[in-house]
Amino acid sequence: MPTNPDGQLRAPVVNRYDGKLIHDLAYYWPQYTPITSKADFDIMLFTFSNSMGHAGSRIGWAVVNDKDVAIKMTKYIELNSIGVSRESQHRAAKILGTVSDSSQCIGGNFYRYGKSLMTERWTKLREVISRSRVFSLPKYIEEYCHYAGEHTEPHPAFAWLKYCNEADVEDLEILLRRYKIMGRGGSLFGAHPNHVRLSMLGDEETFNLFLDRLSSIQDAIAKADKMNVLVYIN
Repeated sequence: MPTNPDGQLRAPVVNRYDGKLIHDLAYYWPQYTPITSKADFDIMLFTFSNSMGHAGSRIGWAVVNDKDVAIKMTKYIELNSIGVSRESQHRAAKILGTVSDSSQCIGGNFYRYGKSLMTERWTKLREVISRSRVFSLPKYIEEYCHYAGEHTEPHPAFAWLKYCNEADVEDLEILLRRYKIMGRGGSLFGAHPNHVRLSMLGDEETFNLFLDRLSSIQDAIAKADKMNVLVYIN
């Protein structure tokens, strides 16, 4: 399943035979990744936050094969949150209905539109990154998507940005903040601090501003490197 933060497709890794695997499918949607197989596991978790952009609804759902486990999960939710508010349930039902209806609309399918938008954004981001050797992004493998009916590569909800020269920067998150780009540092994910997770899901104006600021960083660093070389030569 797509992993957070780098968006790579990975299978479960376990070191025991008893117990049950819980599959978090928050990002297993066609706008983010190829649907390579049916989601058919014992316990599967989903959320409106990532699948449909409704984080404020604070609601998700689970598909559980074992009835006894489902009963225990329901009881846990009741005790932990005093149930799910009726308002959130009504909102969730409306959202699901709208998305379902869109599948019958020519040119208005929610997931096909989302896939087109994410593809466009990733194309723009890679174009900006390719202009210099300052940053890099993960490379993804094309796989056959049963939903789209074609081979496609992932376009994750987050960009796992890497600063290429580790010796030049101690913490990429701090560097980006100086240019008013907010992200989550690599150390929060057990990675080197020359990595940052950046959201690809903001509105169009915010995303374009992010690209402009990222370009400014690359231009500034390239200019500084050029000046250093000239000083060294002289």
